Amino acid sequence: MRITIRPIIAVVTAIALASCTPEAPVGPIADITNVTFAASLGVNLSNMTKTASGLYYQDTPAGTGNTAVSGNRLTVHYTGNLINGSTFDSSVGKAPFAFTLGGGNVIKGWDEGLAGMKVGGTRKLVIPPALAYGAIANGAIPASSILVFTVQLISIP
Repeated sequence: MRITIRPIIAVVTAIALASCTPEAPVGPIADITNVTFAASLGVNLSNMTKTASGLYYQDTPAGTGNTAVSGNRLTVHYTGNLINGSTFDSSVGKAPFAFTLGGGNVIKGWDEGLAGMKVGGTRKLVIPPALAYGAIANGAIPASSILVFTVQLISIP
């Protein structure tokens, strides 16, 4: 029995190309300004700064140390919440989390929202789905979720 390799290669290539899609589009999203946030989150959008991408942030309090810029290695403690107040992840009580700002190793909302933050400060971020996981669920995070993070910048080594 003779098997022709060309059809097999064509099928494998077609499957590979079909699986190469751009970032998942974000499904129907609630307007952040019309969302009700759990009181425990302390989110008041009118007191926060809004960026062009739709991310909101507020320093609570601002730090006094070095300023985070793209390329810096940041060490942080964080807590991530859904708008209903449930916590989906936290480094508090564990080892701090370290990453390179602007390196694409965290969600886009972190790369954008932590730039300009000063060491010693705490920043609250309200991140729209397009800067988080978009229309894709991720563990305890449902698809198209608005995320609220409280991030303490510990150091820029």
